[in-house]
Amino acid sequence: MLQHPTSPVPRAWNPFEPLNVTDAVNLLTPYKLAKAVREPEQCLAALNDAETGFTPLADLVESPQCGIANRVAVTRFGASRVSAVETTCDVALRMEMWERHSLQPLARQHLGSEIVGISHLSSYNCRPIRGSSTRMSLHATGEAIDIVGFELADGRSLRLLEDWRREPAFFVAARDAACLWFETVLGPDYNALHANHFHLQSRGWGTCR
Repeated sequence: MLQHPTSPVPRAWNPFEPLNVTDAVNLLTPYKLAKAVREPEQCLAALNDAETGFTPLADLVESPQCGIANRVAVTRFGASRVSAVETTCDVALRMEMWERHSLQPLARQHLGSEIVGISHLSSYNCRPIRGSSTRMSLHATGEAIDIVGFELADGRSLRLLEDWRREPAFFVAARDAACLWFETVLGPDYNALHANHFHLQSRGWGTCR
C-alpha cells in the first residue's frame, strides 16, 4: 500500500518515498537523509528538488589521500548565497537541510531577520588535521565545511569570531541544530582553533561541541 502511486500516506511520512528537502521535518527525516547521502543519484535528486544552486561535477582525485567523490559546485543553499564552493553532495545536502529547517527559523526567532548569505572558509583542502603531521583532515576529501558567519536581510553581518558572545542565543542554537544534520560539529566552545568558525563534518561519531 505504501508503495502504491495513489497511497494516501503523505510523502513525508512514507518510508518508501525519498527525501524531499521541502517536506516538514518528522521522525522519518533522519532515516531518509541517511539513505539519500548513501546513494549519489538520490542525493543529487534531493538537491535538485530543493532548487539548490549547484552543478554536479566529475569526481576529483588529486592523490591517494585527497579528492572529492560525488563532487558538486554550490553557489546557494536554500535562500542563502555562498561564494562558490566545491564539496560532496553529502555535505551540500546536509547544508541545505540546516539552512532551510534550522538556520532560517532560528534567525527569525533570535535576530528578527532572515539569512541571505552564508560565509565559509572552505570545504575541500588537501591538508592534515591542524596540530597533526600525519592524520588527514576530512577537508582533504571535501567531507567537511567551515562556516564563519551569516549575512542578514536587514544588512547586518554576523561573524563567529566577533559575535559569538554578542548573539549567544542564535549562535548556540545554530550550533546545536547543526548537530541534527551533521555527524561532527565543532565551534568556539571546542578549542581556540575553532574560535572563528563552525567545523561541520558529514562523518564522525556524533561529537557536538
